[in-house]
Amino acid sequence: MLTILGFAMIATFLVLIMTKKMSPIAALVLIPALFCVAVGQGAKLGDYVIDGVGNLAPTAAMLMFAIVYFGVMIDVGLFDPIVRGILRFCKADPMRIVVGTAVLAAIVSLDGDGSTTFMITVSAMYPLYKRLKMSLVVMTGVAATANGVMNTLPWGGPTARAATALKLDASEIFIPMIPALAVGLLAVFLLSYVLGLRERKRLGMLTLDEALVREPEQETVLAGAGGGGEDRLRKGSGGSGPADLTQDGDGDEDDEDFKGLDPDRSTLRPKLYWFNAGLTVALLTAMIMQLMPIPVLFLLGAALALTVNFPHMPDQRARIAAHADNVLNVSGMVFAAAVFTGVLTGTGMVENMADSVVSAVPEAMGPHMAIVTGLLSLPLTYFMSNDGFYFGVVPVLAEAGAAHGVSPLEIARASLAGQALHMSSPLVPAVYVLVGMAKVEFGDHTRFTVKWAVLTSLVVLGAGILFGTI
Repeated sequence: MLTILGFAMIATFLVLIMTKKMSPIAALVLIPALFCVAVGQGAKLGDYVIDGVGNLAPTAAMLMFAIVYFGVMIDVGLFDPIVRGILRFCKADPMRIVVGTAVLAAIVSLDGDGSTTFMITVSAMYPLYKRLKMSLVVMTGVAATANGVMNTLPWGGPTARAATALKLDASEIFIPMIPALAVGLLAVFLLSYVLGLRERKRLGMLTLDEALVREPEQETVLAGAGGGGEDRLRKGSGGSGPADLTQDGDGDEDDEDFKGLDPDRSTLRPKLYWFNAGLTVALLTAMIMQLMPIPVLFLLGAALALTVNFPHMPDQRARIAAHADNVLNVSGMVFAAAVFTGVLTGTGMVENMADSVVSAVPEAMGPHMAIVTGLLSLPLTYFMSNDGFYFGVVPVLAEAGAAHGVSPLEIARASLAGQALHMSSPLVPAVYVLVGMAKVEFGDHTRFTVKWAVLTSLVVLGAGILFGTI
């Protein structure tokens, strides 16, 4: 019964947000509360929520101060050269820009933290997508999928969890999987190339000057023609495109959204550029080396960045107020997700779901348990947290595989296949940073991204089988 209700709760949540019948925050809170009552454990709802909040509080704190930190870095101009450099390299070609998004997300993912990756990637690429009228769900989908593949780094989380759960060495899991993961990353780059060609066909080609400087006649068209004028400008010479490539954010005015390239904004601190660059490199290095907990590092970094760049209190308050909207949206989403995960775990739904899925595997599939694990990693890491999957499901699969001579190392490697899809799960706090900063509806992101993430995960699994590591 708990198994059915668990899957029903997740399905209800996904349907409601994808059809935009409820906001993600409301759905994350109300749906699990109703299902908690339905299973007869309504009296324990408070305990489940508090447990969930306690588990996610460090993540919420990290996101709050990380948003302030990177917001200040954007304000002072740290990423302006990156944006301008990418723009000139891409030559305002939508195809190159989408490929550049995948490359940038993959490179930044080396720090092992999804939230940081999305903040830097969106900060650099969002103004470019807005000015060229490109689809924002293409940006979020490509960034999330690239980060999902790179999330398998030993310090990224899943590999360490698999190693801990099965008492293995993380390097023995990860190193043999490098060729398969490299193929997965190439698949993401190929995907970004194809999506970029579709964007190019929809938008047409622009010159660098057209991208950087809005022409007066375009201002007139946008101001006087309303939605139709904006649509004509968006299509350019390329005509209309696929329906799932027309998501364009909330329609904010481009001048405001493109302020990242404004060379005259008052918050720029050119004399402190190398200080800010050094501080950011030091912060990311400390994260990778795990010198301190990530929330503490961002708390210290945000305080230092504000103090050095804006020594006057009114300026500091103005910068904090400028980023308060993002902070509230993202941290609110994380705490709302704590209700969902708290109920899912506290009621025993996750455990029952995992047991039912494992028990449904036919005995004849025992010798192929590694492949079964890889296939199960797609839905299970999407519908539950990495902790629940790696500490609750993977050991059971490994035990079943061992009875048929399947090595725990193969099970561990196969369990990494679903990470490309996992990074778009509604249970991953980082995805709310991505869609929040990109001003994309979570439902739109899900509809667009899931199919491509599933394909990428299957490519990783297939490559692992082909190379003999799974």
